[in-house]
Amino acid sequence: MPYCNVSHAEIYYEDIEEGKPIVMIHGYSPDHRLMKGCMEPVFNNTDGWRRLYIDLPGMGATKNYEAIKDSDEMLKAVIEWIDAVIPGQEYVLVGESYGGYIARGLIKHQPERVRGAAFICPVIIPEAGHRTVPEHRVLRADEAFLASLSSEEAEYFSGSLVTLDKNSWDRFKGEVVSGMSVADEHFLMKVKESYSFSFEVDQTNFDKPALFLLGRQDDIVGYKDALDVMEKYPRGTFAVLDTAGHNLQIEQAEVLNSLIAEWMERVQQEQRNG
Repeated sequence: MPYCNVSHAEIYYEDIEEGKPIVMIHGYSPDHRLMKGCMEPVFNNTDGWRRLYIDLPGMGATKNYEAIKDSDEMLKAVIEWIDAVIPGQEYVLVGESYGGYIARGLIKHQPERVRGAAFICPVIIPEAGHRTVPEHRVLRADEAFLASLSSEEAEYFSGSLVTLDKNSWDRFKGEVVSGMSVADEHFLMKVKESYSFSFEVDQTNFDKPALFLLGRQDDIVGYKDALDVMEKYPRGTFAVLDTAGHNLQIEQAEVLNSLIAEWMERVQQEQRNG
């Protein structure tokens, strides 16, 4: 398995094919399987991209991360990993939830290297109590399928997604819960005490192709706070999707595929224009 040693961790990652580097960063508690599950289908119809899927410290198969104590050091580990795996190269980013927060930290620290960025349900305001979020609600439910689950599974599923059917359950279990089940909860609770960066992100304009995919029913990070940073992303598409909670990548997979593909074409066009 590929590992990369950085100051305070042995980073596990998956490196697929060759081409322009595209760095995929998952959210808090899952692992690279979340990003791989939603992004790999996009590459069925395109080539020329080197996909790099990371397991953040405390998550997935990454090891020896115990000295990391806050989000600043999580970001530092990611920066060191990028510098080791694609030294000096330009790259593009896709970040989901907390990974979207880390991605904006990368833009802050390496603005000259990041050539495009996409965000799926990104953390905008790290302090949960300061976020603008809707109440959780279920919009679609396959009652026959729900009856086939245990009461504990059905309760957890119903509290996590907006669309409750077999496809959503299979993907949620295989791409999200699978990572959460191996996460180091003690470590993650420690880091969550210093979840905010020590610096402000979104303070300068990111004038490269960008995409924000936001769930209208996202009760974890919401969608309204992302609209407040719209002017900082003058090349950004901001899409608020109905029937989509914090697992938008599962509940609106076809729309995600289409908008990600369009964003990647904008990135490539920018490169062709020099």
